[in-house]
Amino acid sequence: MTEEEIKKIEDLANEVRAETLKMICRADSGHPGGSLSIVDVLAVLYGFKLRHRPTEPKWPERDRFVLSKGHAAPALYATLALTGYFNRNLLATLRELGSSLQGHPDMNKTPGLDFSTGSLGQGLSVGCGMALAAQIDSRKYQTYVLVGDGELQEGQNWEALMFANQHKLNNLTLIVDDNGMQLEGPTENITDLGDIGEKMADFGWEVLEIDGHNLAQIEEAVEDAHGFAKPTAIIANTVKGKGISFIETANEYHGKPLSEDELLKSLKELKND
Repeated sequence: MTEEEIKKIEDLANEVRAETLKMICRADSGHPGGSLSIVDVLAVLYGFKLRHRPTEPKWPERDRFVLSKGHAAPALYATLALTGYFNRNLLATLRELGSSLQGHPDMNKTPGLDFSTGSLGQGLSVGCGMALAAQIDSRKYQTYVLVGDGELQEGQNWEALMFANQHKLNNLTLIVDDNGMQLEGPTENITDLGDIGEKMADFGWEVLEIDGHNLAQIEEAVEDAHGFAKPTAIIANTVKGKGISFIETANEYHGKPLSEDELLKSLKELKND
């Protein structure tokens, strides 16, 4: 990416973080920590890499994206709004009864969603189906699935990894939000996954490891994933709560909404007040 492109994506990520925190504060409900850790990945995908048409969400040739860790929906909603899928005024209705922006993604309500998620561990299996369908139908779209590291404790993921290797789904890219934390605490203290990349390589996947907040590294990894003959896993090392000093690595903000004072403090840090 050029310096100008990086600056554009940085600005988008900054705005997504601000809108994400505003949404969660207004709703008095949501998951700020895990939402903030994926913002940079979303900004690169939707702001630069995906083949998509926000004014034509069901365009058949669009790249597919599945947010398997559905509790991070506020970050995805903010990204969709800021890239033109729907009016950003809708962001203020997060989790309201009847709103198109529910607590977890609902493809039947929200433009731009390719699958409804929330029950952890299912997204990669769905992504396998999308990627296999593209091969069968001779379509060129790429399928991206974003999972959390804690979510990888679900056994269904590893069945999907085997399936993808068996069917040589080189049009499938898995992105792991490896922030080292989950609801109950550090992931290694709950069920230690060890070296995630090494395990996925053993399952026949190409593995790339990056700084999940370095925009150039994210873009390069996503681009490189298109060139392999097998499915690719991008291990994105991230920080839970990235961008807000008092939220970073503070696991109490896994599912704790910000107070009005905390929101104001956060927006000042983002220079979005």
